[in-house]
Amino acid sequence: MSDKPEKTGKTGKTAKAGKGERPGEPEGTAGAAPRLSVFKTYKLYVGGKFPRSESGRVYEVTDSQGTWLANAPLSSRKDARDAVVAARKAFGGWSGATAYNRGQVLYRVAEMLEGRREQFVREVAEAEGLSQAEAAAQVDAAVDRWVWYAGWTDKIAQVVGGANPVAGPYFNLSTPEPTGVVAVLAPQESSFLGLVSVIAPVIATGNTAVVIASERFPLPALSLGEVLATSDVPGGVVNILSGRTAEIAAPLAAHQDVNAIDLAGADEALAKELEIAAADNLKRVLRPQPVDDGGWSATPGTERLTAFLETKTVWHTTGALGASGSSY
Repeated sequence: MSDKPEKTGKTGKTAKAGKGERPGEPEGTAGAAPRLSVFKTYKLYVGGKFPRSESGRVYEVTDSQGTWLANAPLSSRKDARDAVVAARKAFGGWSGATAYNRGQVLYRVAEMLEGRREQFVREVAEAEGLSQAEAAAQVDAAVDRWVWYAGWTDKIAQVVGGANPVAGPYFNLSTPEPTGVVAVLAPQESSFLGLVSVIAPVIATGNTAVVIASERFPLPALSLGEVLATSDVPGGVVNILSGRTAEIAAPLAAHQDVNAIDLAGADEALAKELEIAAADNLKRVLRPQPVDDGGWSATPGTERLTAFLETKTVWHTTGALGASGSSY
């Protein structure tokens, strides 16, 4: 074997094999072969499965110091179309589930994230150049954000729907319904908290999502796919792609089976281009929103919950029950 130092799977830094190097290994264990690090293969998350990009392309992801972390899939237009197909297929079942059940599923995501907290703290710290304490605060806030939206799933209809007073012998009821398949451009600078803040409200209200991860910091998003796969979230409800944001977003904005698009991760020029493309089939468009001083940690409110809801209003006539003139 070569005596050259090898890259580790976590940080890309070099390490030399030697005696007593592994925890619990006594000095003087001569002849023991050094353990090789297991490199993680990051994959897309589409339709509940973990495919590589159909193009076979990858790109290098580095930390804030330029040190190599991993190779991420470089998604193609075909990957984007496949993700839309998966999202549309999952929409019927997810939108038809009870709001209470969707809340249970979102809470389960929070539970699973809590169990993998250390992994996400490390990935966020490496990606964004944060201290361990700062990264831990971001991850904790992201877990809390899932819980927050889980509590809203069966309450938002009471806030934005209800019985409307009308002048006439009618019942008039308005109820919110999910828009459909939503393309989501995740924030570029907030690799995890910002990501969760745009995904959770979309699926909480019964939509399905095709998410484009942060171009520079995609690893936390790809790891989130592994959590979603084990959190009772049906395959296809959330689909996560990594790669060049502009390259993937263009076909999604023009796709006839995408009903809405969230431009949170687009710059001004790209947002304008995508908004023009989205007008072709009258997509709902959520333009990039200014982030307050508190960043994505601020209480989100209900704006993102209502951004991708349609209001269905039903009119029903009232009539007499008998000769007494009583009515219903």
